[in-house]
Amino acid sequence: MAGFVAVHTGAGNCIDETKYQRVIKEACLRATEILRNGGSAVDACEAAIVRLENCGYTNAGYGSNLCMDGSVQCDAAIMDGSTLNFGACTNVSRVKNPIQLARRICDAQSSPQLLERIPPMILAGTGAEHYADEVGCSMVEPGVLISSKAKFQFNHYKSKYDLVVNSRLGKATSEESVQVPEPGNEVELAAALDTVGAVCVDGAGNTAAGCSSGGILLKVPGRVGQAATYGAGCWATDTDELAIATCTTGNGEYLMKTLLAREICHGAFSSDCAVTSLHKTFKQKFLDSPLLPRQQDLYAGALTLLYYPGQSSGEVMWSHTTQSFCVGYMATNQRVPKFVHSPLPTYSVPGRSCVVNGHNFHLRI
Repeated sequence: MAGFVAVHTGAGNCIDETKYQRVIKEACLRATEILRNGGSAVDACEAAIVRLENCGYTNAGYGSNLCMDGSVQCDAAIMDGSTLNFGACTNVSRVKNPIQLARRICDAQSSPQLLERIPPMILAGTGAEHYADEVGCSMVEPGVLISSKAKFQFNHYKSKYDLVVNSRLGKATSEESVQVPEPGNEVELAAALDTVGAVCVDGAGNTAAGCSSGGILLKVPGRVGQAATYGAGCWATDTDELAIATCTTGNGEYLMKTLLAREICHGAFSSDCAVTSLHKTFKQKFLDSPLLPRQQDLYAGALTLLYYPGQSSGEVMWSHTTQSFCVGYMATNQRVPKFVHSPLPTYSVPGRSCVVNGHNFHLRI
């Protein structure tokens, strides 16, 4: 069977992209193997993200950013372009692979319910964890999901945050006062915006998109991010003329306010050029959106797959306003995945401008 998959490890300021190369390639290999064996786009998308969640380098599953209280709370979502079913979970701390729970919730959208009850589309917290246990997801203790990288970043930035808070409350010691930024300056959280995601098309021309995230570092416990928000984190829609799937990463609140994933897909249906469509959507619907702060740097990235059933061909596109974006892709007729480290051009300003690039593919056995 034929198919194509693309994955990303988040848009941000990637200093050392080599740490992502291996896991990105492994995720592509695992997904294409499933496609070759007749698996669906949703199967392959889920499998790719599971690999990304387990690596410990990304901000998803094991290795997720920690909340302000030091806890782990994960979000994930997946959408099936053939059925338009969507499933998501948020604020889960005991589910080893949140994308597997999102998949179970997505599949249940088509299952008949007793007394004509409507199946849930998004589950949160302990309720989501109870459901995950009931449907057979692998469960762990919350501490199992905390990596050494996540713990180091938490301790580093939490101490800086506490230092600034104490100084502003007039409680800093004389030694601390020397290290405190000048009044009016803010401590930057330099952790990468490394939410993970995948998009896929199978031999039947059906697409799927998914995403998984631990959320922003030092987030307020209970915060819901774009990875669990309908229309913001991922979107997939299949038609006879065009099948499209996308997954996003970046400033979660801004992605939610603009419903960027859905806007990307809707924009593609009214344009003959994928590059032009993505540029226009990022510019009009995100960077210049009246919903977002005018003077704020706006960080976002998207991995988008467009498939044209009549031509058995398509395009995979990556677009971002961040300094860099790490992506990988592979067709079932390829032996080796392709890894791409996409930088923002030197003349562009991060958070204020967008770059779009891509690759054409053809589905054949």
